[in-house]
Amino acid sequence: MSQALAPVVSLAQASVHFGRSASTVRALSGLNLSIQAGERVALVGANGCGKSTLLRLLHGLAEPTAGQVVRAPGVRQAMLFQRPHLLRMSVQSNIALGLWLGGKPWAQAKVLALQALARVGLAELALRPARQLSGGQQQRVAMARAWAQNAQVLLLDEPTASLDPHAKREVEALIAEFANVNGAAGSAMTLIFASHNLGQVKRLASRVIYLEHGQVLADLPVADFFSGPLLQSQYPAAHLFVKGELV
Repeated sequence: MSQALAPVVSLAQASVHFGRSASTVRALSGLNLSIQAGERVALVGANGCGKSTLLRLLHGLAEPTAGQVVRAPGVRQAMLFQRPHLLRMSVQSNIALGLWLGGKPWAQAKVLALQALARVGLAELALRPARQLSGGQQQRVAMARAWAQNAQVLLLDEPTASLDPHAKREVEALIAEFANVNGAAGSAMTLIFASHNLGQVKRLASRVIYLEHGQVLADLPVADFFSGPLLQSQYPAAHLFVKGELV
C-alpha cells in the first residue's frame, strides 16, 4: 500500500462507556473505522451522538472501554477545541512554550512561533496578551500552534461554532488551506472535524461519517452523502438529518 493510502488511525470494535452499572452511558459502541492519510473527514449528527467523544478517542484523550485504537507510528497530531485554551502570556509565548517543551531551545522556539503567527496572519499581535484576542483570533493562534508542531493530523471540535460570520470565514479558509498544503513528509494534512454546519461540511470534507447514539449509521464520500436519492434509499436516518427533519 502506498504511503498516501496508509491509515493514520484505525478503530476495531472500539467502545467508550462512562459511569458504572445502571448509570453507564454508552458514548460510542463497537466502531470500526479506518482513516487514511490526506482524507478530510467530517463527523456529523445531533448533539450527544458521540462526535466529541470520537474525536477524543482518535486523538488519545479518551481510552476505549473495549476494542482497539491503532495509530500509525510517528504520526504527529494536534486537536483544536471550540474554545481554545490559552495561557496567561503573550501570543508568541503560547506557541513557543509547546515547542520548548518538545525540546527546542527557547530562542529558536520564539523564532518558529513568530513564523507560525505569520502563517495565520497574526505576526503583528505576537506580543499581545493571548487572552485579550477575539474568539476568531484565538482560533487562529490555535491553528498556528498546530502548524508550528508540524502536525500531520488535525482534529477539530466545532472550531467555528462560537465565531461571528467574518471570523468563521477566516478560520475556515485557514482550515481548508492547511488541509491542502503538503507537509514535511510530502503528504496532505489529514483533517477530522465535527461540525453542525452542513455547508461547511460540503466545503471542507471529502468523506462524511454520520453518528447516532454512539454508532456509525452512514460513512460516505461527501458527494454521496448529500445525494438525496442514495441517502434516502440506503441511509434514511442520515437523510432526515440532512433535511433537518430528524426527531
